[in-house]
Amino acid sequence: MIMKYFTSIILTLLLTTIIHAQDTFSICAVDTVTGEIGSAGASCIGAPQIPVGCYILSDVIPGVGVIHTQAWHLSANQNYAHGLMTDGLLPQAIIDSLVANDAQNNPTLRQYGVVRYNQFTGSATTAAYTGVNCDDYKNHIIGPNYTIQGNILLGQQILDSMEAHFLTTEGTLACKLMAAMQGAKVIGADTRCLDDGVSSLSSFLRLAQPSDTPDDLYLDFNVSSTPDGIDPIDSLQTLIDDWGGCFTTGIANKSSANNIFVYPNPAKDYIIIEGTILNIENYSFLLADITGKEIFKIEELSNNKISIAGLVKNGLYFYILKDKTGNLSTGIIVIQAD
Repeated sequence: MIMKYFTSIILTLLLTTIIHAQDTFSICAVDTVTGEIGSAGASCIGAPQIPVGCYILSDVIPGVGVIHTQAWHLSANQNYAHGLMTDGLLPQAIIDSLVANDAQNNPTLRQYGVVRYNQFTGSATTAAYTGVNCDDYKNHIIGPNYTIQGNILLGQQILDSMEAHFLTTEGTLACKLMAAMQGAKVIGADTRCLDDGVSSLSSFLRLAQPSDTPDDLYLDFNVSSTPDGIDPIDSLQTLIDDWGGCFTTGIANKSSANNIFVYPNPAKDYIIIEGTILNIENYSFLLADITGKEIFKIEELSNNKISIAGLVKNGLYFYILKDKTGNLSTGIIVIQAD
């Protein structure tokens, strides 16, 4: 019998009230192979403002899906969404109904991420929503088996970095969720925490296996608060490490393809290329944004260190290394220039 790991939490009367807070960045995801369903997030709201921290905004339904109801969270909206999910509605239909039936008739303040797992087909459906009156910077990303959403952010680079870490980290869903959180561990990721020198004040990571019950998840980690200067994402990482089931602590500071390593990742002022390249001058290097637009190209590399200072904005980029025989090495890299 597999031992289940969890942190015990007491949900107070907050479940029946409005939480005047914004869960700043979070990810919902499923593993379509194992049927595991995961949820992780962080916020610059924690105890004692909200005794359980931002954990309260996550609703994981084992074998079914996950819903995040954030930005001026209402438990009434969350409970309504839960009922729609258990009734079999797909994510976009759930969001459409939430917008049409907001408990306070003001859906423009809300932000949602919804992922559903179909155990019969081994597939996932996803949808997300960001109200126009959520606090800036706000946005969401929708993937085939995940959604990433956030508000009161430093910028789009926080969401892009979370996605890049999630996609490029190998291992279990727990590892990938933890890596996504590490991707957002930037001072002031939630801009309210900028003066505190941390990304956030509370964080959580939850994971359900198909046979779990809602009140007994395989992983249920909650960091409701931390001492001054301690980032809750680091505390969350410690819980994962102590659990011992995840040996990948995030994106390796190198992204690799064909035994060629490009790092650091995220990058700031420069990119270094290493690996089995015998003659660096035989390679060209191209950097493109997520739309495929070429940012810059070096026809013939003269060394393995490429300066990007002042050349690119923060965001998610694709790189292409090509040798003179036409062999390609490609990958994803996050730029955090400031």
